[in-house]
Amino acid sequence: MKSHTPPVMPKGFHCASMNCGIKEEGKDLSLFLSDVTANAAGVFTRNLFPGAPIVLGREIIRHGKLRAVVVNSRVSNVGTGDEGIENARRMGRSVSKAFDIPEEEVIMSSTGVIGCQLPIEKIEDGISRIGEGLSSDPRVGAEGIMTTDTYPKAVSLEVDGATLTLIGKGSGMIEPNMATMLVYILTDAEIPIPALDRMLREAVKDSFNMLSVDSDTSTSDTCLALANGLTGPVDHVLFSEALKTACVEMTRLLARDGEGATKLLTATVERAAHDTEARFIAKALINSPLIKTMAYGADPNIGRILMAVGKCIHCTVTPEKLSITINGTRVYEDQNRVDFDEAKVRSLLSGEHVAITVSLHVGEASATAYGCDLTEKYIEENAAYYSS
Repeated sequence: MKSHTPPVMPKGFHCASMNCGIKEEGKDLSLFLSDVTANAAGVFTRNLFPGAPIVLGREIIRHGKLRAVVVNSRVSNVGTGDEGIENARRMGRSVSKAFDIPEEEVIMSSTGVIGCQLPIEKIEDGISRIGEGLSSDPRVGAEGIMTTDTYPKAVSLEVDGATLTLIGKGSGMIEPNMATMLVYILTDAEIPIPALDRMLREAVKDSFNMLSVDSDTSTSDTCLALANGLTGPVDHVLFSEALKTACVEMTRLLARDGEGATKLLTATVERAAHDTEARFIAKALINSPLIKTMAYGADPNIGRILMAVGKCIHCTVTPEKLSITINGTRVYEDQNRVDFDEAKVRSLLSGEHVAITVSLHVGEASATAYGCDLTEKYIEENAAYYSS
């Protein structure tokens, strides 16, 4: 398994992006296209107000076959009623017509402002022309799905002779529950639908489902996997491990680019009683505004970490057994602050990664959650988001 730098599209996949007029400037429409029908799997948000593309996407993905994904940014097509459903269908029909693809093999996504109808005529016109710009660079496709992201995100790995590529976006309204923001996983490996679905869910569990920028579950979260089989079969164990690795890498990229973020924040919980509690406590650490601001201020404030663990009152926590390290330096054990070099730890925290590890010493389970610091810019971006 090795990474492709820069990332590449797998065999038989192409992408394109353009400005179709939804945004005043910048790309706002993307297409991901396979030369042949691909086996497909997907997971979606569990928010009770799903967008129209989610409602339709859940039906489309049941067939397990896709050739195209079409995505618009700036308008999420959420809270738009029957008209929103019809507009989402029109997006799919337009791709079907433009590329001679069965309509049931086209799935759509929308991301952006909630409660606005899509400018569907602009999108349909864009789709009719987007094929002129097909590219083998996945970052081209990533450009059209960005909202408040600061750069397009794509990751590629080579595994057992096949290429695995992830394209993702997401900066705010991020704490997934079943999926994440928008992530499209493309591979030329040959993988049966049931195996692809299982691998996707296993990979999502410890990557995107452990990501939180602001503890808010989006109404549009979508993670799709397409395997077109053009390089033939692969070792499923190797591919599954590569998929997990790639998903964690994309998770770290998304966390680091959270709205207003200056650094990646990770929280690892070790020696927990069981998996559920390890995951719950790790998320409690990542989601704490006090820990987020602690990370931003490069402040090794042990009290905030103890608070975040201690509020998990339904978890197995024995205070006299707990220990804490921050960026590799032990700062707490035996119910006391360790006499550490505070200046050194502050210096470590001033970098681009703050890593907190809490060892509970009550079991063998562990989990890592991914997030970012909380800065003034997060408030600035979200206070003005509707007009962005």
